[in-house]
Amino acid sequence: MNILLTGGSGYIGSHAAVALAQAGHKVVLYDNLSNSQLDVVSRVGRILGYPLVLIEGDVRAPDLLGQALREHSIDAVVHFAGLKAVGESVAQPLTYYDNNVTGTQCLLRAMHRCGVRTLVFSSSATVYGEPRYLPLDERHPTSAVNPYGRSKLHIEEMLSDLALSDASWRIACLRYFNPVGAHESGLIGEDPNGIPNNLMPYIAQVATGRRDRVSVFGGDYETPDGTGVRDYIHVTDLAHGHLAALNFLASASGVGWHAFNLGTGKGHSVLEVIQAFERASGMKVPYEIVARRAGDVASSYASSDKARHMLGWQAKLGLDEMCASAWRWQRYCAQL
Repeated sequence: MNILLTGGSGYIGSHAAVALAQAGHKVVLYDNLSNSQLDVVSRVGRILGYPLVLIEGDVRAPDLLGQALREHSIDAVVHFAGLKAVGESVAQPLTYYDNNVTGTQCLLRAMHRCGVRTLVFSSSATVYGEPRYLPLDERHPTSAVNPYGRSKLHIEEMLSDLALSDASWRIACLRYFNPVGAHESGLIGEDPNGIPNNLMPYIAQVATGRRDRVSVFGGDYETPDGTGVRDYIHVTDLAHGHLAALNFLASASGVGWHAFNLGTGKGHSVLEVIQAFERASGMKVPYEIVARRAGDVASSYASSDKARHMLGWQAKLGLDEMCASAWRWQRYCAQL
């Protein structure tokens, strides 16, 4: 297939680009580079042994999107282009609704005009809100507790309505838990612009001395050590989940709207992640417990049984491998 990846030079998009291209698909990247670097594309090319096409543009530019879809004879879109920081979304909700929700509407209009009806959407476990039970499965009620999660939930509902209105659409919403780690080559990984909003890259920067200490948001949750518990999934496993989703959508069962959790099914606390990173790096990672962060929940981890049964996918890599790959990537970053 010819596949357009919006946000394709970002952290998850770049890893998915590698997985899809290595599976034999033609991959075209579409990105405004707001939270990624241009040289990611060249490093992806080094992994693959050939360059990928990058179209620099915003998903809120439907004419440019339509041009990309037509000129590259796109068969399917994987939609990564979205802002994704919980704290930032609380401070800037309108920015999140504009970029995430309006951006998706523009993409869907362009796809509709060009006759492209297959979409994998980068969603999030935040659509479940405060867990009523664990592990979270796809039957769990949705109820987001922050603007980031609500933007994802609005998009999921929009996509569900679209699929109900037109039986030619094939849509998979992949509800990520917490992607971490880096490609085994050490050439691509999570390297956000400015101060990291996610735990693992922040820990890595503390380990290298770029930052003084990790701020652990909340030490009084009802968890084994008082810190938040999350389901961390290796980004390589996550990338292969997109390949599995596209294969499913191309099958007879792929018509309509579908939601799948992508996680390991196991939760780790913030302090467990810090300790695992110390083991992987051999470096001390100072931290301090600070006030809880608005919009966070105490614990969240997945049931990925549906993905295993319907997509033939399951996570294979554990926390130690996630930390080791993130440390390998961080050492590469230090040389850039």
